[in-house]
Amino acid sequence: MQIDAVVLWVDGGDVNHQKKMMKYLGKDVDVTSRKVQDRFNQVEEIEFTIKSIIKNAPYIENIYLVTDNQTPTFLKKEELPKVKLIDHMDIFGSYQKYLPTFNCLPIETVMANIPNLSEHFIYFNDDCFLINKTKETDFFVEGNPVLRGKWTKFYEDIWIREFFNKVLKKKKRVYGYKLGQQNIAKSLGFKKYFKFDHTPHPLRKSTIKKYFEEHPDMEELNVKHRFRHPDQFTLQGLANHIEIKNKTCVLKNDYQLLYIQSYKKALLYYKMLFFLKRRKALFMCLQSLDKAAPNKLAFFKEQLTKIIK
Repeated sequence: MQIDAVVLWVDGGDVNHQKKMMKYLGKDVDVTSRKVQDRFNQVEEIEFTIKSIIKNAPYIENIYLVTDNQTPTFLKKEELPKVKLIDHMDIFGSYQKYLPTFNCLPIETVMANIPNLSEHFIYFNDDCFLINKTKETDFFVEGNPVLRGKWTKFYEDIWIREFFNKVLKKKKRVYGYKLGQQNIAKSLGFKKYFKFDHTPHPLRKSTIKKYFEEHPDMEELNVKHRFRHPDQFTLQGLANHIEIKNKTCVLKNDYQLLYIQSYKKALLYYKMLFFLKRRKALFMCLQSLDKAAPNKLAFFKEQLTKIIK
């Protein structure tokens, strides 16, 4: 069974990227500000993502790196035969009218269109790393994806959340990681949703293709928004819930993940956390690593360097 990997990446510091964004945000918006660049900044962590896959998942045939006509610095200096650059124009097909996009959800939605992508592939965010050796069966068992997650209530079924929303008079819906999972679970008829976390996601191309062939309106709904919109859904959530409904998956409630989202604690805390969980976890996600103070960034890059060697 051939298994490929797909990674999405963007360099928000690229002047050309910022010019494209300015056209849709308006000249009065500072595209270099922290508020705008929060999801686009990078500190070259993509090199560790790619090389951690090469080292800790040697069975992966191809690593497709999807970008908007950009190339990471390390790939300009060295050649990695497994890595293939894929431009947005190569996969958006009839939806090219919605390019450029500044939203990972449309890109995820059409990533199954990557030329020569294998039936079985693993989707990685560019801040996710393999920190220990993995096996094919960590992702697929007899061709079926291994789904890591937990069954969770929809927001409206969590009474205390709804109570405080009413007290605070919160009416505006804003897209969020969990909302995107809930949107598609509801659409597929589920009463709860199988919540995943920031781990690599094993997917089957045929599952995605079949659904969008039968529901082209849902595909366009997800592709047309250049910036995140509360009606959108996660491609991973779509595939997961279809596999669950069809009983063509293996469910696992252990994320096997070391996840760090905030860098406000003392450096000693992160050192202890890393060394306590390093041996047990398969995956690590360092979200918004660009927000880490210089000493903390240096620590994580030092550890990532050890992982890929």
